[in-house]
Amino acid sequence: MNYVDLHVHSNASDGTLSPSEVVSYAVSKQLKAIALTDHDTTRGIPEARRAAADSPLELIPGIELSCFYADTEIHILGLYIDDACPALKEGLNHLVQIRKMRNETMLSRFQEDGFDITLEDLRHGNPDTVITRAHFARVLTEKGYIPSMDKAFTKYLQYGGRYCNRKEVVTPAQSMELLRQAGAFPCLAHPMQYHLGYSQIETLVSQLKDMGLKGLEIYHSSQNPYQSSRLKEIAKKFSLLPSGGSDFHGANKPDFDMGTGRGGLRISYALLKDIKTAHFEKNLQSKKF
Repeated sequence: MNYVDLHVHSNASDGTLSPSEVVSYAVSKQLKAIALTDHDTTRGIPEARRAAADSPLELIPGIELSCFYADTEIHILGLYIDDACPALKEGLNHLVQIRKMRNETMLSRFQEDGFDITLEDLRHGNPDTVITRAHFARVLTEKGYIPSMDKAFTKYLQYGGRYCNRKEVVTPAQSMELLRQAGAFPCLAHPMQYHLGYSQIETLVSQLKDMGLKGLEIYHSSQNPYQSSRLKEIAKKFSLLPSGGSDFHGANKPDFDMGTGRGGLRISYALLKDIKTAHFEKNLQSKKF
């Protein structure tokens, strides 16, 4: 059977492999297709596209946008995004500036309190990377301030704490509109990570559906079979297509391997085929009018 991974990160955001290395690794894993979905950036897509051109791998250009639902940060995946879209580029530049301002504040607070952390440490040799909390967690761990990245998140990097002020709020409506303009297939990522009850997830999904949501990430490394089963019911209730992926980040999430996630996660190509059919048939129909 052919397998896919529709949620993968490179060092264009907070993964540790370059986009071309991500492609090579996917080929070595004998995956049929992957979606490169870096946080708030499409910078890695051209390199990944070039690397995949002479390979059997089907590369899906994607993105993972962060926004706030009430006081909860949620993530929305955009598959088949047009990374050349002018409106998308403008919107992403704004998001990069929001992250840059927060990162500068976070870095200065760590330095004020005696932490030997520099901007160069966070960039890790990639000046174009979109710096996230994972970059801070990696540096804190590498420099011995904390024993693990998980501990770094719980001790230093919780939202609203001394070292992690909240970013300017981006709403789900703004994110969904950006994805719409870029012609993407929007999908709510890893619903169980938001610590909402199933009824609250349904409320969130219902609101996003009204904004144009088309998919729900039913299969993810952080979700067990029971949770995936419940999410499948929600997807069916709201006529959303199921999606799934490992959320691969390389060494930054060593227990999330590409294609298999944590444990035995496997995503059939049939799932992607349904997404492609729905997405591209819709686009063809819209062009007829």
